[in-house]
Amino acid sequence: MQLKNSYKQVTSPLELELHHEGRRLTPQRQKVLDLFQRIGTGNHLSAEEVHSNLINSKSKVSLATIYRTLRLLVKMGYLHELELNEGGHRYELLSHDHPDHHHLICLNCGRTEEFESDQVVLIGKQAAEKKGFKLIESTLNVRALCPDCS
Repeated sequence: MQLKNSYKQVTSPLELELHHEGRRLTPQRQKVLDLFQRIGTGNHLSAEEVHSNLINSKSKVSLATIYRTLRLLVKMGYLHELELNEGGHRYELLSHDHPDHHHLICLNCGRTEEFESDQVVLIGKQAAEKKGFKLIESTLNVRALCPDCS
């Protein structure tokens, strides 16, 4: 008699990490991560936009599940959370290609554009060293009005 192995093969880094934490890679978690991987780095979505995208693709997922999944993926280092005005948050796929990037954020509509600046990174590094810190990453959020809102 041959025994069947009831354990599923762990296939992705996310699934492996979740497995080590005693969690499962649910279809909802995978769909959220797939959405961010599909739109790529430099694109910022709110929880509501993630929810809308998944609903439009015929996925059944609650907004509460989206919020929990986004927090988990930020904690695990897959997404970066960007805090906007009045408590709003946007999320983007974490990129190791350009970790020190900055954001222009429209205070009115929430439009978010990325930019890079060696000067900002240098000033951050100098400020960190002056206070005895070691710079790990540097991000600057510039709050302004976009051309459509100004």
